[in-house]
Amino acid sequence: MSQETDVKKIPDLKQQKVEFRENLATADVSGERIWVYARKPHGKFTKYRNIVSAFLLIIMFIFPFIKINGNPIFLFDILNRQFYIFGAYFSPSDFYLFGIGLITTTVFIIVFTVTYGRIFCGWICPQTIFMEHVFRKIEFLIDGDRNMQIRLDKQEWNSQKIKKRILKWSIFLIASLIICAVLFSYIVGTDEIIKICKEGISKNITLVIVYIIFTALFYFVFAWFREQACTFVCPYGRLQGVLIDKDTINIAYDFVRGEGTAGRASWRKNEDRKALGKGDCIDCKQCVEVCPTGIDIRNGSQLECVNCTACIDACDMVMSKMKMPTGLIRYASENMIEKRTDLKFTPRLIAYTLALFVLLSICISMFFIRSNVETKFLKIVGTQFTIENQLVVDEYQFIFINKTTEKKKLNVKILKPNHATITLVGYGTQFTIQPKQTLKGTATIKIPQSDLVKTKEEIIIGIFDENGKKVNEYKTNFIGPSKIRF
Repeated sequence: MSQETDVKKIPDLKQQKVEFRENLATADVSGERIWVYARKPHGKFTKYRNIVSAFLLIIMFIFPFIKINGNPIFLFDILNRQFYIFGAYFSPSDFYLFGIGLITTTVFIIVFTVTYGRIFCGWICPQTIFMEHVFRKIEFLIDGDRNMQIRLDKQEWNSQKIKKRILKWSIFLIASLIICAVLFSYIVGTDEIIKICKEGISKNITLVIVYIIFTALFYFVFAWFREQACTFVCPYGRLQGVLIDKDTINIAYDFVRGEGTAGRASWRKNEDRKALGKGDCIDCKQCVEVCPTGIDIRNGSQLECVNCTACIDACDMVMSKMKMPTGLIRYASENMIEKRTDLKFTPRLIAYTLALFVLLSICISMFFIRSNVETKFLKIVGTQFTIENQLVVDEYQFIFINKTTEKKKLNVKILKPNHATITLVGYGTQFTIQPKQTLKGTATIKIPQSDLVKTKEEIIIGIFDENGKKVNEYKTNFIGPSKIRF
């Protein structure tokens, strides 16, 4: 009975080649998980990815400790509604920027995916970086390469296996605790983390419990769930299936060269493969063994593929040993493979790339051209103007928001019309606003009746710093007496 069950668990590669789009590479027909034992990759792209991931990990670890003008370089304190991006303070009143950024990001992802496929997943995605460049490397160091891992899993629970399992799981846990502490500092800040360490758990029990839950989830993802986060949870793979076309650049298998007319076949010494119509693919399955999601790239574009380039390096290594041209698996579009053209910047590619840069530029500029002081003057509901000594008087509610971490001394005056005056009740025309403070009150605006040309007159209120530099202005309407003409 057990032998029959084992036979059923062995995937039929020929059938998988036909039905791979209907079956997951990490699960059998009964739904039971097939564990992925990825071989350690070597090659040009692996070196590049190691450099990129090391750079990003270093940035991740040092950024929480960097401050600009006393402000954290990045902080997303949702509980206290404080956000810092490159040291600039953003308050909840800047939430519209988040909406613009979200729309821009969505459009960016669509355009980028249509053009370049899933390069983000293989090179920059935190899931890939943590899995392949932290936890997988720890696993290679302790359990060994693919074959050693398979043997270790199959062997009895002896002292060697118990030691290796305890050691690996312990290091996984320590890595999770450290990484989550760093990620947690992006939410509460390094000062709060240091404060928790000094005061102890009892005085910060809520934050500690949240940290433990976050660490447990992080450990679960990278110790057990692993590549299933990309194939089951992440929607990007399914989004890719909708967005890509024959001109999208992806990691692709050159089926024209690899299959030939007679298909792929194992290597045989002194055989004239071209004369027999056999393709350059020798069916060594190295591309399958190094794949972290367990797919066969030769089956074509698949949602599980994260464009990690491991299959490119594995195939190039085999081709070099066989003294065949490399690039059987490479960055290419389907049209490039079918038409036998090289990678080049087509007008479409250039247009989409320029569109990406324009989108990013607009989004980034909107984050940094915003005013440091937000100003609002709103007509008080239910009040009407009065006339005093030929002056039309009306009341407004003012709101000033200091979006910086510095105290500001400001003054206010009417820029249009010329003879209009404004007085902040309790402040006059000058006031001081504290860092990150919201100041509210009532303002009185007076305009000579002779200056009112229309019933609804536009007024412009300017806000100036202590050096006379305009920091913001606000446009509103002043409702005066109607002009009756005979």
